[in-house]
Order: sequence, then structure tokens, then C-alpha cells
Amino acid sequence: MELTVVLARAGLALLLGALVGGERQWRSRTAGLRTNALVSLGSAMFVVMGAYSFDGADADPTRVAAQIVSGIGFLGAGVIMKQGASVSGLNTAATLWAAAAVGALSGSGMYLPAVVGAVGIMVTNTVLRPVGRMMDRHPTRTGREEPSADYRFEVTCREDAEPHVRALTVSSVCRPEFRLRSMQSFDQEGTGQVCVVAELTALERDDRLLESAVSRLSAEPLVTAVRWVVEAQPSNSVFDDR
Repeated sequence: MELTVVLARAGLALLLGALVGGERQWRSRTAGLRTNALVSLGSAMFVVMGAYSFDGADADPTRVAAQIVSGIGFLGAGVIMKQGASVSGLNTAATLWAAAAVGALSGSGMYLPAVVGAVGIMVTNTVLRPVGRMMDRHPTRTGREEPSADYRFEVTCREDAEPHVRALTVSSVCRPEFRLRSMQSFDQEGTGQVCVVAELTALERDDRLLESAVSRLSAEPLVTAVRWVVEAQPSNSVFDDR
């Protein structure tokens, strides 16, 4: 088998896997850009090896493909997490499994089906996501891959501006995506300033919403400092690709 053909198949598998993983990385899923790219590339290389590296009557390239299908199950099991009645990671595991199929198609030289498969995965994870939510008769987080996040939002201001800044903070963070758990004020002795602390829970982590709230409050002349941190991360929200 020519080297250029091997490189073409491996390159396509890597590219398509990266495209699939890019969408996962954008949504801050556990298995992101590099994970899906490696799964796709590895599957392609295994298929190439199984098809062209062995000779003889006992050589059977389909065995390698079959082992890829079963072997990816162990990797997918690692991203499925159960916390109480909630199960998360199922969609990420399915995406990894499908990315392996894209890589296997690329490795076997079926370029068009591989491209169609990669596009299908991305369409499923993007277009069908809101459709699935609309079809839910009783919206719930159970069984959904929607990693939550707890945020701590801190705003520092002068003591005389505390009531106004508290109102601004509430209006900035009170969005459908957030649930305000508590709000407290702490005097910073000797400085004449107050720190307003809001604790939030987001059903789905989206740091951009907090960043927009920070930008809005930072423009207020009564505010001297604004910061936010993620208090606690569920185990399935750790970014393995960053």
C-alpha cells in the first residue's frame, strides 16, 4: 500500500475527528477536540493495519474493525457518570463511538461515507439538540448530558453604594440560565468598601454569560472590582482537552 494513500486516510480521519471534537469542545464536554481526533485517527490506523499488514489464509481485516467497535466501549464507559438519579455523559460516549466509526471508514478508504458520517454526528449534536428539548413533555435534567456549575460572583464597591450595587448585581445575574442561591455583603475593614457576593447555580455551564455580567458591572463608576470563580465542578465537567 502506498504511503500517500495511508497518509490520506489517516489525515482525513484526523480532520473529521477534530471537526466532531470541536463541537464537543465548544460545549465544554468531557471528551473534546483531541479525544475525538485521537479516537478517529486510531481507528483508521487500526483498520489500515488489519487490512494491509497481515498476509495468509488466516488474515481477516474485519476482526480489527470488530475489536474497535467493542474496544471503544471501554473508553465511552469512562465518560458516563451517575450522580443520584442523574446520568450524564451518554451523548459524549455515543459521539466517541461514532467518531471511531468515522475513523474506521476513513481507514478503509470509504472517504465519502466518512465525511457524511462526520457531518451527521455534528448535525445530531447541534440541530437535534433543541429539537429534543422541544419534544420533552416534562423537561428534566435526569439522563441529560448537561453538566451544571456553581459560580461565586463578587462585586466590590463603596459602602454608600452597596444598595445600588446589590440591585445591579441581581439584575445582571438573574437570567433563565442561572439560579441565584444566596447573596451576602461583607465589610472590608479599614477600606470603606463592601464586597457583595452572589452564589449561583447554572444548569449548564456557560462562562460567557458570567463574562457579560462582569463587563456590564465593570462599566459602573461605583464598582471598584468584579470577579467570578467556579466554586465546584461536577466530575464529568473536567476538561481533558485543555
